[in-house]
Amino acid sequence: MRSSGVPSIDRTAPHLLSLPSEFNVPEFYQTKTKHRKLTWIYSLGTCNINGKFDPKTMELIVTTYQAFDLLLFNTSDTLSYQEIMTQLNLSDDDVVRLLHSLSCAKYKILTKEPNTKTITPSDHFELNSKFTDKMRRIKIPLPPVDEKKKVIEDVDKDRRYAIDASIVRIMKSRKVLGYQQLVMECVEQLGRMFKPDVKAIKKGIEDLITRDYLERDKDNPNIFRYLA
Repeated sequence: MRSSGVPSIDRTAPHLLSLPSEFNVPEFYQTKTKHRKLTWIYSLGTCNINGKFDPKTMELIVTTYQAFDLLLFNTSDTLSYQEIMTQLNLSDDDVVRLLHSLSCAKYKILTKEPNTKTITPSDHFELNSKFTDKMRRIKIPLPPVDEKKKVIEDVDKDRRYAIDASIVRIMKSRKVLGYQQLVMECVEQLGRMFKPDVKAIKKGIEDLITRDYLERDKDNPNIFRYLA
């Protein structure tokens, strides 16, 4: 946090981040003084949280983002990727990095379904009640920038596969379809997992044409036929 008279170091902080009730420090501070204001700088914060796991209670040293995420599980046994993103009001990139640090890295505080090493928008998470470590006090870091880039690249790759699979399913069923209708059905089908980019769908169509899954109609290039 900072007082309003000090320039913010964190120019990329998502100032609309939804705070859990446990973090109403600025509101409390406002009741003590009306002449100064506290503002969160989320990326600079750390929190110490007591995690009550079945083997033992452990002290977790986490970032502000990680703390906000973990506190959501005080009121919910299982949360989806989309629910976490909505409740915390974070971007896709931030949610991927956050959830990767808690479920795919060294300390698996959360378990995820499916049990893979990448984060996707269709994943579901729950607190790992069996988690333990020889230390009673552990620090859980966020991935460094280069690892964050790799995590995001993995998500992009998974989404490309999902787009390709959706196009193939639709065309296998419909056999012949116009471009606009194909894009619309693809967006509708994938909308339950993530919001697909129309440019990515177009690229997927072109890739499938080069791989002989689809072909353009000879008389109308906006009409596609299923081949495979």
